[in-house]
Amino acid sequence: MSTTGRSAARATSAEALARVATARVAAQGPTHASEGPGEGPGPGPEYGQGAVRRPSAPGYATARQSAKGISTESVVSARAEALESWLAEHTGDLVQWRRHIHANPELSRTEFATTEFIASWLTKAGLTPQVLPGGTGLICDIGPGLEAGPRIALRADIDALPLQEFTGLGFASTVPGVSHACGHDAHTTILLGTALALAQMPDLPVGVRLIFQPAEEVMPGGAIDVVAAGAMADVERVFALHCDPRLAVGKVGIRVGAITSAADTVELVLDSPGGHTSRPHLTSDLVYAIGSVITGLPGLLSRRIDPRTSTVMVWGAVSAGKAPNAIPQTGMLTGTVRTGDHATWALLEPMVREIVEGLLAPTGVRYQLNYRRGVPPVVNDEHSTRMFEDAIKTVGPQALADTPQSGGGEDFSWYLEQVPGAMARLGVWSGEGDQLDLHQPTFDLDERALAVGVRVLSNIVLGQGNPTPA
Repeated sequence: MSTTGRSAARATSAEALARVATARVAAQGPTHASEGPGEGPGPGPEYGQGAVRRPSAPGYATARQSAKGISTESVVSARAEALESWLAEHTGDLVQWRRHIHANPELSRTEFATTEFIASWLTKAGLTPQVLPGGTGLICDIGPGLEAGPRIALRADIDALPLQEFTGLGFASTVPGVSHACGHDAHTTILLGTALALAQMPDLPVGVRLIFQPAEEVMPGGAIDVVAAGAMADVERVFALHCDPRLAVGKVGIRVGAITSAADTVELVLDSPGGHTSRPHLTSDLVYAIGSVITGLPGLLSRRIDPRTSTVMVWGAVSAGKAPNAIPQTGMLTGTVRTGDHATWALLEPMVREIVEGLLAPTGVRYQLNYRRGVPPVVNDEHSTRMFEDAIKTVGPQALADTPQSGGGEDFSWYLEQVPGAMARLGVWSGEGDQLDLHQPTFDLDERALAVGVRVLSNIVLGQGNPTPA
């Protein structure tokens, strides 16, 4: 944006913020000038080529003196205008932040520079970020305190994948073998932009807790550590976005109920005396035992569990022996079992153990079953989903999209074990070319989605027509 354009945007933003103050004060009734926000120090610290600026104290005083009969709808409209003015001025900053984070990815629980980058911008905006106990990730509160009621939380994950990038982008990863191939660079940028957009509002209708979470890509997920650090205290609901390369930019998908699946890992280590393939009756046939489990466990699970729960067991690796005429002594099977139903997830481990024991007992093969629980399914509650839908509709009449349940796991689910909430899928496909999947070394996204994400998360907070609970 040119200097002239930025100046005009700042002027428009200041005017919009003044209208927020005018509308808000009028809706609440007369208030003494000294009680309102924005009447302390002057403009805040600068970021990009713009600045976080609140209207001057005289502007607020004039607004309070002249505001009469302005409705709550006017407050909402004025806030929306202020948000759009911020985006007009800072969309270029969003792109720059995303590209910086993308070029400097960090693996789970080593996101020190990323955490410092986020904290520096929040601090420049006059906020007070708190780094989590492990030294990576942070939380930051915005808006009214607990006297106004419980907060809502907005979460973004900040870690990268151990995957070499092959996009050929000018801002591709500079770290060998590490890349942002799951869109966490966008998630982080969107929440940072949302934070700075909300920070420049004269007041907010609800307190907000920002959660920049480390270690989403490792099971059982960094969300457990964030919850243990007390991040969900005094939080009423929690929301998050996740990039979806199957949705076009400008679309945001949401659904009531499970949107991801529980994902557990099954590892089966087997051993037997071994022997010659001409005399299997004199030993325990380990390969036959493995074959029984390969087909038997998924098959029996499908007969024991309601198919409507979207439960599936798939093997990913098998190994045993090398010689064609020797029954091996050791073997291993590994795979995953996934379900979209929370109640079924609780039943899976004991059921898997029971079935494996029944399959292997007649073979005489010894075994050790290592069952590692991953994360629960992300289950969107109805009211939080409706709040998300209303925020999505502010993007445009065609923005709201349906979305299927994914078989993938997401540790956002651990927050939903504490409070209600919802996750939505942010369209990042440009509409042209291949729809590259997440976790691919060539994955990239349309950066126009960054402003869409900021608009959606901000409008959850700003109350664009939030429904009243039934």
